Amino acid sequence: MIAAILAAPYPGFEAPDPAHEFSPEPIWSFNLFGLDFAINRLTVLSWFASLLLLVFLVAASRKPKIVPGKLQFAGEGFYGFIRNGIARDVIGPNGIKYAPFLATFFVFILFHNLMGIFPLAMIPPTGSYGLPLILALIVLLFYIGVGIKNQGLGTYLKNLAIVPGVPPAMHVILIPLEILQKLIIRPFTLSVRLLANMFAGHLLLTVFILGGVYMLSQPAMLLKILSPAAFLMALAMTFFELMIQTLQAYVFTLLAATYIEESASGGH
Repeated sequence: MIAAILAAPYPGFEAPDPAHEFSPEPIWSFNLFGLDFAINRLTVLSWFASLLLLVFLVAASRKPKIVPGKLQFAGEGFYGFIRNGIARDVIGPNGIKYAPFLATFFVFILFHNLMGIFPLAMIPPTGSYGLPLILALIVLLFYIGVGIKNQGLGTYLKNLAIVPGVPPAMHVILIPLEILQKLIIRPFTLSVRLLANMFAGHLLLTVFILGGVYMLSQPAMLLKILSPAAFLMALAMTFFELMIQTLQAYVFTLLAATYIEESASGGH
């Protein structure tokens, strides 16, 4: 992207639209069972992030030792953090059985988020709505299944829709709101929160990088002198984005655990 800008004929400066990168042109399109599918750059980056995650998990769990090596220590650290810091603390002692599910979500989202600062990638697949939506729908189906398994179908549907301790007349208003909130709004906000943060982070990094390139390409000496400041800000924003990427993976996993706990216990 930057190389293309530097190659632009002087004095013009044709910067690409950063938002357009989340809707890239298809690399390959095909039809399967009457449905149209397309593979684009974000798809490839998602495959690459998944491959990196798979290699990391296999390397971390291969030939485990009592005194762990660096990769085994990192893998156990991720799992232990989610098991003790989220599954056990949020769901309770019974939450340990959900730790593999939650830990998988955490590392999967984290590796995909990190594509936003990965060299030559510089864009997170989670910044496009498709992937966060699919992840949120998986969480939705999972906590519905947990609720039905732990409470039974009838009790789960009752606890899903009815708020205890309110006047009967209020149920006319509250039942639709409860169903809307738990089955529609929850997955929507869960996905949009991840999408918005990854999208905004990419835009900020692009603004500072393109700003530095723009100032460097201008004839005014003052702009050339100030251009390193923009690149330094881009570097600082990269470290800030690393923190946000990790935090958003944690927040998504934490909220998923909260919804699972509610479904498992039948609480409101």
